[in-house]
Amino acid sequence: MLLHDVADRLNTVADQLPLPDQIRPDPALSEILDDEVRHLARLLGYLAGESAFRHRAAARYPRRSTVTGRQVTFALARAAEPTGAALAALGAAVHHLGLLTHLAHQAPTPVQDRAIATTHQHLVNRIGDVRTHLARAAKQLRAAADSRTTPASTAPPPPAASAAASRNR
Repeated sequence: MLLHDVADRLNTVADQLPLPDQIRPDPALSEILDDEVRHLARLLGYLAGESAFRHRAAARYPRRSTVTGRQVTFALARAAEPTGAALAALGAAVHHLGLLTHLAHQAPTPVQDRAIATTHQHLVNRIGDVRTHLARAAKQLRAAADSRTTPASTAPPPPAASAAASRNR
């Protein structure tokens, strides 16, 4: 349940991003990137916080540690890598969008037209990278969840709390 929920949240971030033919250097895209950077940063923080909490709990209470618990902890930690890569790609997309905006305010020349086209393609590519990384993270989480054999009732509550709250448990 937990792993599927986090996977769904990662997919939701990807779904909020525009498709390649919808990517234009306008304020609406800037707002979308701003929102999704915040959502993804929170999810990455959750993955790190929850895996750290579970790791500490296993070290403090080794008799309570189970194979399933260790698998969930590992799945959360493993999903952090592609989620972090997606966040980095979003950062690069913000950079390319800023560059496009900057180039649009300069006198048009053939060289500038090529620079705009190249930068736009980089922006499209970075947003595609975000989708790819998020799909990989979600797939890993779903595969880990589907390989577990414990009943769903033993799953922890969905990740509604912040990473700071997960450290305080």
